[in-house]
Amino acid sequence: MQTVVIVIHLMIVIVLIGAVLLQKSEGGGLGMGGGAGFMSSRGTANLLTRTTAVLAVGFFATSLLLSWIASLDRKPTSILGAQPASQSQPGGAAPVAPPTSGGVLDTLKKADEQQQKQAPAAPQAPQSQ
Repeated sequence: MQTVVIVIHLMIVIVLIGAVLLQKSEGGGLGMGGGAGFMSSRGTANLLTRTTAVLAVGFFATSLLLSWIASLDRKPTSILGAQPASQSQPGGAAPVAPPTSGGVLDTLKKADEQQQKQAPAAPQAPQSQ
């Protein structure tokens, strides 16, 4: 079904481009305005204007239909429900638990204490207090 709508959409686009190019330039946009154009009668200009409007409506309708058809294949996903793959901590450090009480400084202090307990007896850089 999507292929059929795409083919109809492309046919509308081609005919719409042709209808726009056949219309007489009234503003002289590129300095080519005026003169007796290919279709100079008033009735033909009204026909081209109406044809352009109908084709524009068809273009928008097929565009919306194509986007609706494309959205049928999408499955809604939640970023909250998905658990990320386990990631290794740099240096073998234990993951920090979320704070249950206190602020960020208490959490950092607890994480620092956990690292000191797990760290080997290797020389360490001095820490300020």
